[in-house]
Amino acid sequence: MSLKPRQVDFTSTWSTLRMTCQSVIRLGQVERAIWNDRFSDVYALCVAFPDPLTDKLYDEVKKFLQGHVVELREMVEAANENVLFTYHHHWAEFSQGASFMNYLFRYLNSQYGDKSGTSSWMEMTPYSFSIEFQERPLEIGALALNTWRQEMIEHMKDTVVTAIIKQIRRDRNGETCNQSIIQGVIDSFVKVEEYQLKQALSLKFYQEAFETPLLSETGDYYRREASSLLAENTCSEYTQKVCARLQEEQLRVRKFLHHSSFTKVTRETESRLVEDHLEFLQGECRTMVRDEKREDLSRMYQLLKPIPNGLQVMLTEVEGHIREVGLEAVQAIATDKNPGEYVEALLALHTKFSELVQETFGKDKLFVEALDKGCSAVVNYTESPKQTAKSAELLARYCDQLLKKGSKNATEQEIEDNLNKVIVVFRYVEDKDIFQKFYSKMLAKRLIHGLSVSSEAEEGMIARLKQMCGFEYTSKLHRMFTDMTVSESLNSEFSEFMRGKTGLGLSFTVQILQSGAWPLGQASSSPFGIPEELLRSITMFELFYNTKFSGRKLTWLHHLCNGKQCRTLLDPRPGNRQIIRWMVSSRSRTVLLDR
Repeated sequence: MSLKPRQVDFTSTWSTLRMTCQSVIRLGQVERAIWNDRFSDVYALCVAFPDPLTDKLYDEVKKFLQGHVVELREMVEAANENVLFTYHHHWAEFSQGASFMNYLFRYLNSQYGDKSGTSSWMEMTPYSFSIEFQERPLEIGALALNTWRQEMIEHMKDTVVTAIIKQIRRDRNGETCNQSIIQGVIDSFVKVEEYQLKQALSLKFYQEAFETPLLSETGDYYRREASSLLAENTCSEYTQKVCARLQEEQLRVRKFLHHSSFTKVTRETESRLVEDHLEFLQGECRTMVRDEKREDLSRMYQLLKPIPNGLQVMLTEVEGHIREVGLEAVQAIATDKNPGEYVEALLALHTKFSELVQETFGKDKLFVEALDKGCSAVVNYTESPKQTAKSAELLARYCDQLLKKGSKNATEQEIEDNLNKVIVVFRYVEDKDIFQKFYSKMLAKRLIHGLSVSSEAEEGMIARLKQMCGFEYTSKLHRMFTDMTVSESLNSEFSEFMRGKTGLGLSFTVQILQSGAWPLGQASSSPFGIPEELLRSITMFELFYNTKFSGRKLTWLHHLCNGKQCRTLLDPRPGNRQIIRWMVSSRSRTVLLDR
């Protein structure tokens, strides 16, 4: 093939080329040699001498495509009941043939430069400032698709769309229909404008020609469906059937329509089946919540969630039900005598409705908030606004039971688990300062009298409180532990200090506590005479302490002191005697020493 421009007889060349185009557009067989010759003919026409015949060739191809589509349209119009089958058959053939045509005329396409599918170009004249916008020819493939839209769909739009909607209605009614044909016909509404540069533009024709009528039909269909279902079913049965309908419709949209229609069709279906009857559905929420019908609530949640403000009534009912059930449970307990039962009741309430929120509402954030509000209302309930809720004190007393020796024979793991549960309730306590006040007093007693079940358990609880409320909240509790450690060290140093001196005649230990950290108060105002047996121990420790720390003052809290007292009971019989030991307070010990 010579690439040199030459004179070309357009009429005879186009006649030959047109015959090949007829075979290509109908997916007929074209031999390789003929295909190559037609490539050469297209090139020769585009570079013809003395004037290229590009525009003339383009116009003839356009007329050819228009004529061919008109012939196909006449066949589709004559198909009557088989209009969709005939349309789909010709569209499948034409769309594939158009792609081959585009390849055959690719040199012609290249003469117009822009392959993006834009529809206009700008020209500035050299002797003026005027700007002219001219239509830029489409590539042959895009031209073929555009011709199908103009000559086929625009003329038969109402007939084809009505036939598609009729088939979709049959599918909704459970009747059989040909999925591939429906899908292919609908797809043609999108394909004919795929050459558009922007996706939004490429869907405009599909949306206007097909999607809008479909949405209108969908609304009418499900409006009638909803009325029928409500007349024949209870609310529970209605929600079951509506959920099934929504799932079927979503599957149908994915099966037949362009993916951009999914949200719109689903929303229209929900509007007719759910939103139009929102008052009725929300009115049934109260009974479902009160009876805790989890399956019904789960379906109702799925239906109401997509509707604007659809869940508000259900949220209010769930929160109110939690509050009602919780108050009924705790008010049946003598809380002052049974802090453990009170906390266990709150934990049972939280566990029960946490499971409901998780299983029924999928841990939806809104229902988690409703759970928190309901539990908080129970924990902080008071009969009068002037009263203070007892939950803070009762929770502190429950912690004291867990952390005190001898209260329960619990394992370390059981104690850890129970402390974790305590934090669940503590989250809802509004008066956390009141909890701290009671907790610190009880902790002080456990530390001073050695009643803690273990240091690890005590420190673990403080760590949980710190994580919940911050360092400042637990700073005094940490200082109390620090004082106990320092006291052990000071007692060891005091023993070293007394080595080589006259003995005290008794075992003597001291706890040095910072006045600002411990909620202990001062000793009672009644006079207390220190017995001589203890006076030397106190005097020697003060001497030791003042030697070690200058400028510090010790205040002895005798009302918190205790000691071990021993007595030997003699028996007249040889070798029979019994030693009795008991713990007594400082005042009691003074009375015993004076006797």
